[in-house]
Amino acid sequence: MTIPATSVTTQVYRVYIKATPQAVWDAITQPEWTERYGYCVRSAYDLRPGGAYQGFANEGMLAMGAPEVVADGEVIEADPPRRLVQTWRLLMDPTTAAEGFTRLTHEIRETAPGLSRLTVTHELEGAPTLSLMVSGVMEDEAASQGQGAGGGWNWILSGLKTVLETGTPMQTFGPAA
Repeated sequence: MTIPATSVTTQVYRVYIKATPQAVWDAITQPEWTERYGYCVRSAYDLRPGGAYQGFANEGMLAMGAPEVVADGEVIEADPPRRLVQTWRLLMDPTTAAEGFTRLTHEIRETAPGLSRLTVTHELEGAPTLSLMVSGVMEDEAASQGQGAGGGWNWILSGLKTVLETGTPMQTFGPAA
């Protein structure tokens, strides 16, 4: 795949979720929630500055040869249930692993009682392949080749919203929840 010279270095995604900020925070940081949406990656956070973050491959990923830890990073700031800032590196692919750590920020604001706005800012300087992956650009290309690459942050946030609002996961890339 050829990486366009114009890949976006900062991506911002926003979604409104019919849930409290605490429920959104829990869905982002608690493993029993993270494995129910997006790519069904069970996440583990040590929610203090300098604490570790790890995302663990689901059974389907392991069966395809993914490493046990598919993403890692370090917590920079944790202000529950409002703000989580961390470094983040995708280890599933040698190219993205070599691109190194990026910066990921989750900001949660209550906009009305029981309604939260989640803004995800992913700073991707020096990570052109990861930039394409998390933007969802590769989703259509992979589908045309009969592969599943997912829709990046749009896919993850759609899944997060769905599971919080309905209690039921949307179709996922991992084992059924």
